[in-house]
Amino acid sequence: MKQINEERINNLLLGAVDTDSRKIDKIINKSKSLKRLTLEESAILLTAQDADSIDKIFTAASFVKEEIYGKRVVLFAPLYISNFCLNNCLYCAFKSDNLSIKRKALSVSEIKSETEWLLSRGHKRILMVCGEDAPKAKSSIDYYLEAIRTIYAAEVSRNKIKRININCAPLSVNDFKKLKRSGIGTYQIFQETYHEQTYRSMHLRGPKSDPDNRIDAVDRAFTAGIDDIGIGALFGLYDYRFEVLGLLSHVEHMEEKFKVGPHTISVPRIEPAEGSELSLHPPYKISDNEFKKIVAVLRLSVPYTGIIMSTRETPQMRDSLLSLGVSQISAESRTSPGGYSVSAQEQAGGQFSLGDHRSLDEIIASLIAHDYIPSFCAACYRMERTGEAFMQLAKPGTIKGKCSLNALATLKEYLLDFASDKVRASGEQMINRLSRELNQNDQRLLRNIFAHIDRGVRDEFV
Repeated sequence: MKQINEERINNLLLGAVDTDSRKIDKIINKSKSLKRLTLEESAILLTAQDADSIDKIFTAASFVKEEIYGKRVVLFAPLYISNFCLNNCLYCAFKSDNLSIKRKALSVSEIKSETEWLLSRGHKRILMVCGEDAPKAKSSIDYYLEAIRTIYAAEVSRNKIKRININCAPLSVNDFKKLKRSGIGTYQIFQETYHEQTYRSMHLRGPKSDPDNRIDAVDRAFTAGIDDIGIGALFGLYDYRFEVLGLLSHVEHMEEKFKVGPHTISVPRIEPAEGSELSLHPPYKISDNEFKKIVAVLRLSVPYTGIIMSTRETPQMRDSLLSLGVSQISAESRTSPGGYSVSAQEQAGGQFSLGDHRSLDEIIASLIAHDYIPSFCAACYRMERTGEAFMQLAKPGTIKGKCSLNALATLKEYLLDFASDKVRASGEQMINRLSRELNQNDQRLLRNIFAHIDRGVRDEFV
């Protein structure tokens, strides 16, 4: 993987051990000015061990999260369309030699049913996920495009999916161009591990066994015009400190070559997966405190980038990580094709086990109770605030104002159309309180949007 200099990473980690606390304080102060950290500075924070330094890192991460994104937390749901896969990844239930799970690729009508179920619950943003294989008689890209058209066409009581992000296998530049034209938001691809020897030992067969093709997919997507890219690592495969610096090395490469960093970084931990012995005993098990440190250091290192937390984690862990930098969370997730709209007996095999089984309404109730604004906003994609245009607003924290207004508007829609009585009452209290804190122009703008929502208009944004 030419983008990753392993020798440099290892030397930075060795050189960062036992760094003077005054230098740590200097780095933390720099991060609070919303400036991106160097790899050396991130390495120093990753190797900090004393409780006082860790507390300072956590406090600074909370400050930076608030400065960039304010109180809004974006909600989405994964929609798995297929669990057929050509790869044999040791940690994944979808691996090709796993005979213990039922395989399925959703038809158009089944994709429509899944989408309608999600819409009926209040979801507006979807991450479409698929194994690295396609149904017979269809190419992968044709199957993806058909699924995207079907998801966007679905409608339930005036509500439609606002934005589809997609997690799929590496594509050619030409196929990425087709994906771009289909109207996707973010293209998401995880390297899983940035340590090459570990990568090759974990991905035994199939297209994914080539680490260079996978990491180069990000470059091909940019070349094709997709400028919102999501990257990530699967924590537990190798030393978490190396993986974080691998992620940040990838960020450096993206910024140097394309002038744009990742739109999102995902931080999944290995969870048990049916048919995967390795998933039960991760080679580098990550403690809860180490996991919190990962999120906090990433927030300080790339302050402008959204950090995604999946429902792999427990409600308690997810709630605690919101203050340390997480800005997007999945809700009411299923990891199997057909997992939303069919009975448990009929469902195909899921990719991994979940830690948070709360409904969307319960998660929204928890967010409001912790003073976070639940958001289903996709305004930036509609206003072409993507790629470099988004970064120009995110880096100085200017995006926060637009995010807060749009989050309140989407919360209002949810309260009217889907919320339980208890959530509706607490949500209205939040809206009334936060609206009073806005300047007069924003108050007037929000009142107009709310009036339109009350009359049945949906999906209005600034």
